[in-house]
Amino acid sequence: MKLLPCLFSGLLFGALLFVAQGPAFAKKEKKSETAEKPPFQEVFKKLDGQVRVALRKDKKEGIKELERVGRMLSKDYPEEFMPYAMLSAVARMTSDQEKKDSLLKELLKLDSNKKVPAEVALLVSAQIRMQMAMTNPDNDKKLKALKELAAISSDDPKISRIVGQAKGQIKKMEALGKPLAMKFKAHDGRKVDLAKMKGKVVLIDFWATWCGPCVKEIPSVQKTYDALHKEGFEIIGISLDSDKKKLDDFLAKNDMPWPQFFDGKGWKTSLAQEHGISSIPAMWLVDKEGNLVDQNARSGLEEKVKNYLAK
Repeated sequence: MKLLPCLFSGLLFGALLFVAQGPAFAKKEKKSETAEKPPFQEVFKKLDGQVRVALRKDKKEGIKELERVGRMLSKDYPEEFMPYAMLSAVARMTSDQEKKDSLLKELLKLDSNKKVPAEVALLVSAQIRMQMAMTNPDNDKKLKALKELAAISSDDPKISRIVGQAKGQIKKMEALGKPLAMKFKAHDGRKVDLAKMKGKVVLIDFWATWCGPCVKEIPSVQKTYDALHKEGFEIIGISLDSDKKKLDDFLAKNDMPWPQFFDGKGWKTSLAQEHGISSIPAMWLVDKEGNLVDQNARSGLEEKVKNYLAK
């Protein structure tokens, strides 16, 4: 039907001339349709809202809708990252292992699709490989995968962030049993240097006021501190808060006399990223020799501190 106006104007020149020019008109029409494609964010915002509603109503059907939308958007907007992120989310959420494996395999091969920009393909691949590494129970394979990620070179800030996370995880895995270096100026102005705390058993508590499980741990931490501080037990807090006033108010209302590191960067807190912290609360123990000896000190904290103080 869209060729009808061309037909009427072409009658003056004859049917043969019109047929010969048909492909050129079709090409122009296709180009016009592409130019009129609505902005991605406009389309994504609408469809993303629909997917969220579907997921709230029924998770199984919502996952199907998520995949449908992801595939549709990846076809219409292959240059955008979010459609592939939606498909990656399907792989994480589905209980169908065959579908999970198939989706991940497909997403990891995006670099062979000429319609997908190289940086988009690399970002998708890096995110998936990071997730796979973090859930791998084999530490040797996990470390190998993290080192491959850490070797990636990219100017894309999102990819660089994943590379930084991989480096932090490597440092975390390789740190156990070795001397731990940490030096900073605390929130209240105190100077903290682990190297000068040898002879003490030190708990390093990565936490935040907005983290419910972290707050629930505070009474246990306070109890251990009160019981063992005089015997040589110290605590260093690493706050992943971004609101200084909220942190100040919380510290004022709670008895937490130990120094706190705060740079206001939330999950991007420098010491948290440097040491591969991907979830909180995270509690580490450093022994009297300055070695990191426990990266899961929440469990049986007081007993662990007593044992290391006795050594």
